[in-house]
Amino acid sequence: MNTDMNNNYTFTSRTRNITFGLMAVGLITIIAGFLTDHAPEGVSHDEYHHTRFWANLLVNSYFYMGIALLATFFMALQYVAEVAWSVAVIRVYEAVSSFLPIGAIMMFIVLLAGQLHLHHLYHWMDADTINPESPKYDEVIAGKAGYFAPWFFWLRTILYLVVWVLFQRGFIKRSLEQDLQGGTAIHFKQLGKAAVFMVFFAVTSSTSAWDWMMSLDVHWFSTMYGWYAFSGMWISAMTTIILFVIYLKRKGYLEQVNESHIHDLGKWVFAVSFLWSYLWFMQFMLIWYPNIPEETIYFHERMHDFGYMGLMWTVFFMNFVFPMVLLMSRDSKRNYFFLVFVGAIIFVGHWLDVFVMVMPATVKSHWHLGWMEIGMALGFLGLMLFVIHRALAKSPLMIKQHPYLDESLHHQV
Repeated sequence: MNTDMNNNYTFTSRTRNITFGLMAVGLITIIAGFLTDHAPEGVSHDEYHHTRFWANLLVNSYFYMGIALLATFFMALQYVAEVAWSVAVIRVYEAVSSFLPIGAIMMFIVLLAGQLHLHHLYHWMDADTINPESPKYDEVIAGKAGYFAPWFFWLRTILYLVVWVLFQRGFIKRSLEQDLQGGTAIHFKQLGKAAVFMVFFAVTSSTSAWDWMMSLDVHWFSTMYGWYAFSGMWISAMTTIILFVIYLKRKGYLEQVNESHIHDLGKWVFAVSFLWSYLWFMQFMLIWYPNIPEETIYFHERMHDFGYMGLMWTVFFMNFVFPMVLLMSRDSKRNYFFLVFVGAIIFVGHWLDVFVMVMPATVKSHWHLGWMEIGMALGFLGLMLFVIHRALAKSPLMIKQHPYLDESLHHQV
């Protein structure tokens, strides 16, 4: 295999057309979904405001942005830990993270639409809920009025999105500079910046989940929610990364990536799936066992009131049982078929996990898994694939002058 083939990815017209096709499906679905999303029977048209449409947009914006964000996190983690083995696949981390600016814009649009009262996904955005003279007055929301004050909410939101994107762009910029300059100065600068990012992300990964997802169920809270949301995004990112590495290997790229690299990525998928499963079950068990009404309402609505019980438990078993059974052995973590099969299940399973986080709080019992849900998810998938493929084609797939490159190329486990 020639070096050029191994180092420079070609974004073929066939692959490009597939991503365009998926994006076209998504665009048509978004337009048609908005036009056809009418209030279900028994729900006021004045209060509905295309809730199903906006809820789906929130599901996909949060899910796909989260993949790029946690790819950035994992890239920073490798720098802070001064890991050598992953240097051979760092361009894949960078490519997956490149969707973050677009994901951030989509998330911003959904939140801004809520603030402008184009939808009512976030009940606390209605000023009447904190007005004691209004029939909509809500004592619980009024008690949280300081935290959800518009100026404070938007200060946090803009801070999250802008700082995340700046760090992500900076990591890629310095990585490309490292290829040209070599030495260790840029590497240690990356390490320092990554350490700062990790501290910032340690706080904002949880607070952003509280602000954007947990606040959908504004009367409820869980101290584990931030970690739970974080772990779901992390396993989705790891799955996306390993699927792209396998895709590139099958296309004849990344010749230097060996079975040991694949094995380590497989171990990360296996481990993080267990982290998510632990947090999912512990949040459920610790809330359900004490049986305190203001805490159990979250699961009671999903399991009994709104008809999500089957989907909720399906999500748990998809994201726990399949990785546990199929990726437990050493050989399975090196087997492309097992990794792709389990990866596809995990990817869909965690999209459904975000779906269950959003829909009971927004559309309640009027939920569907129909053409709008599937079409919009495919559209976002096509957009993310286009951005990642384009990023892969912009720079050599193999990093050139990283100080740990030689160790990575001789990695064996």
